[in-house]
Amino acid sequence: MILSVVRKKFTGILVLIFCTSVMTLAADPVDYVDSFIGTTNFGTTNPGAVCPNGMMSVSPFNVMGSDLNVYDKDSRWWSTPYCHENRYFTGFSHVNLSGVGCPELGSLLVMPTAGPLHVDYHVYGSEYTDERASPGYYSNLLMSSGIRTEVTATARTSAERYTFPAGQGNILLNLGEGLTNETGAMVRKVSDTEIEGMKLLGTFCYNPQAVFPIYFVLRVSKTPKASGYWKKQRAMKGVEAEWTPDNGKYKIYTDYGRELAGDDIGYWFSFDTEEGEQIDVQMGVSFVSIENARENLDAEQGGVFDFEKVRREAEAKWANDLSRIKVCGGTEEQKTVFYTALYHTLIHPNILNDVNGEYPLMESDGVGKVTEGHVRYTVFSLWDTYRNLHQLMTLLFPERQLDMVRSMIDIYKEWGWMPKWELYGRETFTMEGDPAIPVITDTWLKGLRDFDMETVYEAFVKSATTPGAENRMRPDIDPYIERGYIPLGVYAADLSGDNAVSHALEYYVADYALSVLADSLGHKEDAERFRRASLGYRHYYCPEYGTLRPLMADGSFYSPFDPRQGENFETAPGFHEGSAWNYTFYVPHDVKGLAGLMGGKRKFVEKLQMVFDEGLYDPANEPDIAYPYLFSYFPGEEWRTQKTVRELLEKYYRAAPDGIPGNDDTGTMSAWAVFSMMGFYPDCPGNPSYTLTVPAFDRVEIELEPDYAGGHDILVIENRVGDGYSSRVKAGEKYIKGFRISHSDLLEAGTVIFEK
Repeated sequence: MILSVVRKKFTGILVLIFCTSVMTLAADPVDYVDSFIGTTNFGTTNPGAVCPNGMMSVSPFNVMGSDLNVYDKDSRWWSTPYCHENRYFTGFSHVNLSGVGCPELGSLLVMPTAGPLHVDYHVYGSEYTDERASPGYYSNLLMSSGIRTEVTATARTSAERYTFPAGQGNILLNLGEGLTNETGAMVRKVSDTEIEGMKLLGTFCYNPQAVFPIYFVLRVSKTPKASGYWKKQRAMKGVEAEWTPDNGKYKIYTDYGRELAGDDIGYWFSFDTEEGEQIDVQMGVSFVSIENARENLDAEQGGVFDFEKVRREAEAKWANDLSRIKVCGGTEEQKTVFYTALYHTLIHPNILNDVNGEYPLMESDGVGKVTEGHVRYTVFSLWDTYRNLHQLMTLLFPERQLDMVRSMIDIYKEWGWMPKWELYGRETFTMEGDPAIPVITDTWLKGLRDFDMETVYEAFVKSATTPGAENRMRPDIDPYIERGYIPLGVYAADLSGDNAVSHALEYYVADYALSVLADSLGHKEDAERFRRASLGYRHYYCPEYGTLRPLMADGSFYSPFDPRQGENFETAPGFHEGSAWNYTFYVPHDVKGLAGLMGGKRKFVEKLQMVFDEGLYDPANEPDIAYPYLFSYFPGEEWRTQKTVRELLEKYYRAAPDGIPGNDDTGTMSAWAVFSMMGFYPDCPGNPSYTLTVPAFDRVEIELEPDYAGGHDILVIENRVGDGYSSRVKAGEKYIKGFRISHSDLLEAGTVIFEK
């Protein structure tokens, strides 16, 4: 027995020594990123080039123009510029969204071609092969022409290199197509090698008025032998049609050199090329003005064409960010899954301001300017990211998180409301809730406080108390305040599209966070008021089914009721994109209170286990992604969390194009994997604590910012149970009670060890 104990301790020492040495010798984290993960199974990521949290992204665009493609953007609801199964390439789109469920951006399409000039993408597109992708870089080989394409990016600009065969080479800018449902663009020739212009974007997720312009400047490295515009002409009838040779066709302009505007327009350059000749393209963008797009381009690429320099700098940025976490042990596939997930969490939110600090004011035609040294962020998909991504930012990149918070505050100052799902200065009102509250509360309670809390609290109380007719965040708040719940029929025109329960649950979570924040600020009455409001979920609990159930205006339960209705995105009265089972346990702030309603710990655990056993868990829908961690709220059941998390990671997260369980939701699903594989998870938004689980690796080292981590510069997580279950956890020099730990205690511990 003694020998066995000694052997175990000696083995643990050897593992520690091995891991410590390997961490300095193994492949760099950036080498493990597989940019093709999430590019099918509706993961909606893309393998294009982007810098961490950069404005510019350059993605291969392969979702239109040919029956060779499995999925076409115009034949169904489609929200990504790239699909792994598709084979017909029509150019590179500039500025794209990653992991979203609605089509938007993905425009400014640049395409190289060889031979005679064609401007119809059905003709000039090409099959491709030999795809290569790594953080900050993408390349393919066009089969129709033999052109090698390569793209990389800075924060606000692209660098592109096209290697041509001998003969005529063309570079096309298509301003008529993209993922956006908005139309209209303008382009102007500046010189033989430079053009400028704009395109209108917007209408994301059903909001037809949420439109905004993107401005660009494009340069080519070689003077063309010819260049000009094109425009799709409207279809004409009668004599007019007889007189117009371009009727209903693309008209190519060769003798016109001012500006051109329209819905389906573009610009072309033609060159005489030698075999293997490389022509570079640069594009700078701005959401303020053409002048700023040019300034961005000049500032970030220095007025020269140096593709390799831009590529090296992009890769270095990714290497620096991804190296914040180092892992030892686990399989090669697990490392690929982990670092690719971390990569995906660092795409959005992304910068909005130009190099001069200017950005478009929220819901305004005006222009703002950030304080020097700070960043204005955009793409706040907060219904998704408030659950885990911002908690990851707070841990790894606290300065970025602070600027994200400051961006939210400025949005409030400019518009009068915090963001819900903000996109390039427009509020899309996508999904529900009041998600800025738990995000900023979590940030504040973790000690990141360099922002205007007085304004924050004003904004939070405003959205939590303003009557519905005047409330942009909570339009159905009136019955919520009066009764503690929202009945069906208050906000939707028909019951099938009525998400009353989902709305209320999000308000409960927000009000809980607000109560905690109010308490920390000394607003005791507010704290009690919002704490009581957060417990209103009890109204929805139906003992007959053991689930939450929609309520009618008279207080009765909705009938007929099927708690499984809503699976696979079927409409279900009361619930948004899910069933009652996907929402019933979404009371993260009162888990033990919910257990009491269900009849106590045993029945709660049995019912929660049933959700996983009977396939009622949806890994691709946010309300239930914290479910595996709820077991650990009850002593003796922690092993279920460890088992379930491990099984979910193995089943749904793989080093393959379908290796994300559906829509990545701007990094939210990836953040779940990052936290889960490290061994801790923030399962209650607005509560600065984590539930612990056995990490996927033998050792995890997290680099901290000492100024925001109580002077600590590293956090180490060790797994000494292998594939087994842990019965106790040592944090620093002490064993903790249970499997939950506060953020401050986690940092203070420095080392967390999972033991049998």
